[in-house]
Amino acid sequence: MRSIWNGSIAFGLVNIPVKLMSATENHAVSFRQIHTEDGGRVRYRKVCELEDVEVTAAETGRGYQSPDGTIIPITDADLASLPLNTTKTIEVVAIVPADRIDPLQMDAAYYLAANGVPATKPYTLLREALKRTDRVAIAKFALRGRERLGMLRVVDDVIAMHALLWPDEIRVPHSAAPDARVKVRDAELDLADALMNTLGEVDLSTLHDDYRAALEELIAAKLAGTLEEHPAAAEPTGGKVIDLVAILQQSVDAAKTAATKKTAATKKTTATKKTAATEERAATKKTASAKKTAAAKETAAKTPAKKTPAKKTTPRKRRSA
Repeated sequence: MRSIWNGSIAFGLVNIPVKLMSATENHAVSFRQIHTEDGGRVRYRKVCELEDVEVTAAETGRGYQSPDGTIIPITDADLASLPLNTTKTIEVVAIVPADRIDPLQMDAAYYLAANGVPATKPYTLLREALKRTDRVAIAKFALRGRERLGMLRVVDDVIAMHALLWPDEIRVPHSAAPDARVKVRDAELDLADALMNTLGEVDLSTLHDDYRAALEELIAAKLAGTLEEHPAAAEPTGGKVIDLVAILQQSVDAAKTAATKKTAATKKTTATKKTAATEERAATKKTASAKKTAAAKETAAKTPAKKTPAKKTTPRKRRSA
């Protein structure tokens, strides 16, 4: 993984040189804007609104637009003069229980790697301390020109850092709540509980992006010229009054059927694997036995037969007359 930032963790007076690497990657299929008539690329050009001329990257700066539309230029020197002590330091400011962090604050994730041999001992110390207390570290750091909040936690044997949104960046959700006058009946809650219990848990590593897979197949088919035309999907109709209890019951029944099929498929797969393993063991034993027999025959063929020594005949003594 490529390092995108080098600095250190300030854990009290302990300084831990680290490298920052992205812990996630985006597998989404990206598109380009094109001219629909001839398929030509549509590109963006930087044009000055006052002169109506295209400008280069070297001629482009930054500015802040005030509410009245006035542009206030901000130079690199202006930004350099600001007090930003966390430019090269991840400053640990607190150690808190993990459940103190609101998931809404979670943002990009990074891995922190010890930068050099001297960093190994203090890095391991912080990692093991976080493990033993089962808590996370809250820190401040600067990345891409702005100071951010972060959370340090242990993933396997690595310290991971999640960028966090500042508390004032989380919007109040009042306007998103439904009408408070709606009442939910106990029967509906019971069926919802039954549906959740039926769905159960899942191994997250088995989940994948079906849409991306279908999109990649579509692109491959277009490249090969084998794409089949399909009718457009019908638009969903809304505004229907539904029987929530009936829909929940249907959902529970469908989930149970799916779970039964999945269990049967799993058992079948397990049985097939066991049968294959048994047959493989039997074949291995048979092969080993055949090899052993062949080796014994070969050894017997090479060994010369032993000659049986002739019995000595003892002469009889003559009797005296």
